[in-house]
Amino acid sequence: MFHFFAAAVVLLVSYFLGCINGSVMTSHFIIRDDVRKHGSGNAGLTNFYRTYGAKYALLVIAIDMGKTVVAALIGGYMFDHLAGDWLLGVLLAGLGCTLGHMFPVFFGFKGGKGILSGSTLLWFMDWRVALIAWGLFALLWLLTKYVSLGSICGAASMPFTALLFLHPGWLHAVLCFLIAGLIVYCHRGNIQRLLNGTENKFKWHVNPIQEGDARQGQVNDEKE
Repeated sequence: MFHFFAAAVVLLVSYFLGCINGSVMTSHFIIRDDVRKHGSGNAGLTNFYRTYGAKYALLVIAIDMGKTVVAALIGGYMFDHLAGDWLLGVLLAGLGCTLGHMFPVFFGFKGGKGILSGSTLLWFMDWRVALIAWGLFALLWLLTKYVSLGSICGAASMPFTALLFLHPGWLHAVLCFLIAGLIVYCHRGNIQRLLNGTENKFKWHVNPIQEGDARQGQVNDEKE
């Protein structure tokens, strides 16, 4: 019973950490704007980058990855101490943080697609799991210029590489598939556009683009 209570605490704390949105906070407190008023209206890295350029993009990345680091450390150390199960604590924290990132209570339950938080979580699971997922993402992104394709394949690889390298118990495996499934599910629009050949390719730019250009890419915008 105590372990159920501990799991609930980890999930709840991690969820609220996940609700901390780097794009919204950076646009509000530093740029004095709201990223959700531009482009696709998404509170994600891609819309932020498309709207404001590269100047503060690293801060958004740092916030969204940093909250996952804190959540994973809390969950991992708590369950390592209580049950000798670091991985279970990390996965519970990862699930909570991913849900918070995707469905933040502070921002109308409209968040990102969990790639930044999910990709950070992998390094707390196993370096081999992380390396394969990150490698798939980088390879597909560089070859095709589709961020979404790399993100989907990287996320989908996680539960299978976890089974291969970590030999997790049934609960760990369920959590792995659940986290990966949520990320893939949130990319369902991207999957449809990839199949239709209408997905936007990633374009490098430094400065903010015009609002009209941002609106033109609204349909294909990705909420990272």
